[in-house]
Parts: sequence; structure tokens; C-alpha cells
Amino acid sequence: MFGWFKSKEKLERLKERYTYLMRKSYKVALKDERESDRIQQRAKEIFDEIKYLSLKNADK
Repeated sequence: MFGWFKSKEKLERLKERYTYLMRKSYKVALKDERESDRIQQRAKEIFDEIKYLSLKNADK
């Protein structure tokens, strides 16, 4: 049962990190497109992990 709470906390942290990176990417895009693309790539990796954990938790 405690493992369930930990994965939920991790999922929430990932969602917050994803939101932060997307906002930062938008702000940086006005000045440096390459840096924005790099940030978006990292955000995409986090989003893929969020999808994986969401599906993993849905199976339980």
C-alpha cells in the first residue's frame, strides 16, 4: 500500500517537472530556438515516463 503512495508522489513530481519545462521552453523560444528544442525534448522524455507510469498504475 505504501508503494502505491510513493508512485503517486513520483507521478505528481514528474507532472510538475513537465509543466515547468514546457513553460521554460516557451519563454526561451523567443530568444534561442535550439535551447527551446532541447528543453522540449527533455519534457517529451518526462511525458513518456508519465504515460508509462499512468498505464502501469491503471493495470493494478
